[in-house]
Parts: sequence; C-alpha cells; structure tokens
Amino acid sequence: MSLITLLNAQIAFGERPLLDEAQLTVRAGERLGLIGRNGTGKSTLLGVLAGKTRLDDGELQRREGLRLGLVEQEPQLPPAETLQDSLLLRATACAAWSEGAPADERERWRLESRLEEFLHRFALTGVISPANCSGGERKRAALALALALQPDLLLLDEPTNHLDIEAIERLEELLLKVPAAIVVTHDRVFLDRTTTRIIELDRGVLRSYPGSFAAYELRKDEELAVEDTARRRFEKFWQQEEAWIRKGVEARRTRNEGRVRRLEQLRIERATRRDRLGNIRFALNAGERSGNLVAEFDRVSKRFAARPLIEDLSMRIMRGDRIGLIGPNGAGKSTLIRLILGELAPDAGTVRLGTRLNIAYFDQLRAQLDPSATLAEAISPGSDWVQLGSERKH
Repeated sequence: MSLITLLNAQIAFGERPLLDEAQLTVRAGERLGLIGRNGTGKSTLLGVLAGKTRLDDGELQRREGLRLGLVEQEPQLPPAETLQDSLLLRATACAAWSEGAPADERERWRLESRLEEFLHRFALTGVISPANCSGGERKRAALALALALQPDLLLLDEPTNHLDIEAIERLEELLLKVPAAIVVTHDRVFLDRTTTRIIELDRGVLRSYPGSFAAYELRKDEELAVEDTARRRFEKFWQQEEAWIRKGVEARRTRNEGRVRRLEQLRIERATRRDRLGNIRFALNAGERSGNLVAEFDRVSKRFAARPLIEDLSMRIMRGDRIGLIGPNGAGKSTLIRLILGELAPDAGTVRLGTRLNIAYFDQLRAQLDPSATLAEAISPGSDWVQLGSERKH
C-alpha cells in the first residue's frame, strides 16, 4: 500500500532546480536510503514529504491519517525545565504537519510512557536540562520522541551525525522495526544494514535502485560509464556540426536547412544539459612552524551543574601529534576542545598553550558560519580574493 507519492514535483531556489519533474512512491514496509551530493536538495525533499516545504509545481499525495515522524539534521529542543517537558512541547509543534501528536490526555499519558521507554533505550533520562545536553544527546532525544510518536513513515535527516557508536547500533536495531522510513545519510555501513531500496537525487531527478548501497554502487558505476560515453559522442557530433556551419555558403543552401535546424536543437540541448559535478580536491598547507608544545593540562577539572565532565586531567599535546578523541555522547569531548581553545575556563587546574599557534576550529554545529552571508563572504570576508597557499585567486 502506498503511504506517500510525489508526482512531477518541481522546486527551485534561484535558477537551479532541486527537483525537476521528480517522481517517488513510498510503500509500507520499505526503508529507503536517500542519497546524493551535498546541496542537491535531500533535506528539501524531506521537508516536502513532511508538508513543511511547498512545491513550486507537481503534486504530493499522502494516505489519509498518515502519521509522520521527522528528525532534522540539527533538531531544536524548545526551552523547558526538563528534557521530557521539552520533547512534549516539540511533539505539540509536530501537530502542525503530522497526525502523530497526542489528541487527548489519555493519549498524552501513553506518549509520555513510550517517550520514557525510548529515552531509556538511548541511555537518557527525562529529568536532565535540555540546555545542558550535548549535540549527540539532543539528537538521541529527538530520535526517541520520533519513535515514541509511532509514525507510519519516519523521515531521518543525517541521523548518525553526532551519535556515538552504541547509539548508532541502537538506532539500527530500532529502525528495522518501524513501518516505513526514509533515511538521508552518507554512512554506507548504516545504509547497508537498514535500507531495502536506495533513492538517488541527482541533478533534480530521483532514481530508484533496489537493494543495498553496495548493490547501488555496482549499478551506478555502469550507468556513469554509459553516460560518459554518450556525452563524448554528443560533444564530438556537436563540434563537427559547428565546424560545418562556419563554412557558410554550403550551410545556406536550401537542401541543408534541416541540418541547420538540427544544429540549433543541439545548441539548445547542450545549453540546458546539467552535467555531473566533478570531484573535490582537498589539501592542507603547512602553517607557520609553532613551538614544540601545543597545549598542556595540569590537573584540570570541569563540571556543569553537578555533572563532572573532566576530573584531574593532566596531559601534553605536542607538535606533530594527531589525536582521535572518542567517547559516548555527553562525556565532555567538545568541552575538552573548548578548554584548549580558551572558550571555557577550567574549574580547577591550569591550561597552558604553546607559542606561535594558528588554530583552525570546525565546531559540531558550525556556529562560526553566518547563515545570512554568501559563500564568497564566508570564505573571504571583505575581499574579492581568496588565498590558496602561496597563491591569491580572484
């Protein structure tokens, strides 16, 4: 039975269409992996399916009474005294676009009971303050609420972001039990373990591939090879026709008018064609040489309220070290980094930094980015030039 259907969907931001006559049907029992490059419109598509984003054209059909659950990339928890109160407020907000919010006091009591159960499964308690939750704890709380609402169709946008390994394994286990789901993720292992079909969003078009992500990769490589061959043939033929038209006299003969019209059509097709994006080249240049010492902790402790995160920590980080910092959600990993950056002061002990340090910091929630700025302004604020190593590029 079809739960939700998308027909001839079109939506664009600026001149670039994110959905271009897109078609999709989701049936009960399916778990779809929605994949595509960054910025192709995967999150926008989830918003359309949830009814939070309107299509420019096309039709969205939903089964009557369909209960939807949606967990965004960065779920927001409303301010409240406790995590459970915050999640119940979030459930009320869901009523604007889903049938899953509690309809009366009895249903609210049942929801609270289910919510407590799923919070426990994700190793959380409803009495903690949402303001003190880490990024991973907020994601786990939002997942717990979505599952407690018992959706017919669960929409998950990058659900493994910020989760520790234990939480990812628990999510995999729970996802296999939901009636239907669409998951946006770049986690290949997660896709192979949980999905029954892969949906690729590529240049505005949705393509379906039955089976796991591994099966999709095999078919996709074959399709890309065929596409590259067709594109090279098209380019060769177009170049030949352009060379012919430049001869002038022969092209103006009446018997060649059909060939001229065909060239005009080739020009239109080439101008409107959306080629596959190239690959990213990523490199890091060595900065100014620092001293041997990068950071030194001497018996450092840090707590939030009554919750100790770091206790009596002593360590040295030296130039050349490459350290992987692991631990469960809420253990204090981001707090430790903020202590090194000087954004937080220790409750006890001292943090000493080395000399001539040039620190680059990519935070969990990308708070240093201004959402109102353009890409050019974010990369090179106040300048039309970008510094790439020793080169300046306009």
